[in-house]
Amino acid sequence: MQDNTMDENKPKYFDDDGTEINPDLIPFPKPSLCITCKKDGQVGEEEILCTLTRVEQQGEEEFICEACEPRDIEK
Repeated sequence: MQDNTMDENKPKYFDDDGTEINPDLIPFPKPSLCITCKKDGQVGEEEILCTLTRVEQQGEEEFICEACEPRDIEK
């Protein structure tokens, strides 16, 4: 018997039409703006919002994220 507990806890994503989106199958790299953001790698609500922002802008020439908070650069 297979344990589906992890699948049950994993957030589900839907586009504006209600079609489910699997973010693991989206064929584009994470934008550099995301990699430099404090929120990168957070789980929960932030992860969902970040993923939806990236999905929404897939294929756009420029990636814009109003919620981005640059990481503090250690000196």
